[in-house]
Amino acid sequence: MAGKQRGTPTPLDLFKRIDAPTSTLDYRDKQAIFVQGDKADALFYIHSGHVKLTVVSKGGKKAVIAILHHGDFFGEGCLNKLSMRISSATAIETTTVGRVARTHIARIIRREPAFAKLFISHLLLRIGRIEEEFVDQILNSSEKRLARILWLMAGSGLQSGPDSVLLKVSQRTLAEMVGTTRSRVSYFMNGFRSRGFIEYNGSLKVNQALHKFLTHE
Repeated sequence: MAGKQRGTPTPLDLFKRIDAPTSTLDYRDKQAIFVQGDKADALFYIHSGHVKLTVVSKGGKKAVIAILHHGDFFGEGCLNKLSMRISSATAIETTTVGRVARTHIARIIRREPAFAKLFISHLLLRIGRIEEEFVDQILNSSEKRLARILWLMAGSGLQSGPDSVLLKVSQRTLAEMVGTTRSRVSYFMNGFRSRGFIEYNGSLKVNQALHKFLTHE
């Protein structure tokens, strides 16, 4: 029986396009969805909230490789038989995630060309986003990287109008994403607040003005 669907449907809503058993789970902030090295046996879809993908080197160094939001799939590596998770997936805030077993997804891709085409398009978009994030890490300052992360996390809400978008994310988590210290993030956030890019007083609101900083400086 399919899990209960939640969140606003999007063109890439997996659970609107397949006929297979699914489940829907709620994860709290910082709760692991899967861990690097786990058996890859399912594909996931974000109904609401945000998920970060991280990798840890043999030496113990940790890096954030992607920030995902509503409408994103993740865990695609499960389509490779007998594969293991090459990254960890963790909820950034209270997040609702759908899950469908690898065997069902593999069957649907084989039998339904329209879904297979949609899924390939999604993968190409994901590759492009990850390439942009790597370029951002190499070329931009920590301040610009923080601004871009805030904008991406709030982007789905900011597209619909001029209002601020509320985010539930700690400075420690933001520091992890940017690759800097919590004190540096605090310094940048105070600067963003003074320039009207964000409102930050216990909760975080991202304003449209942040986009001008990203595009015009």
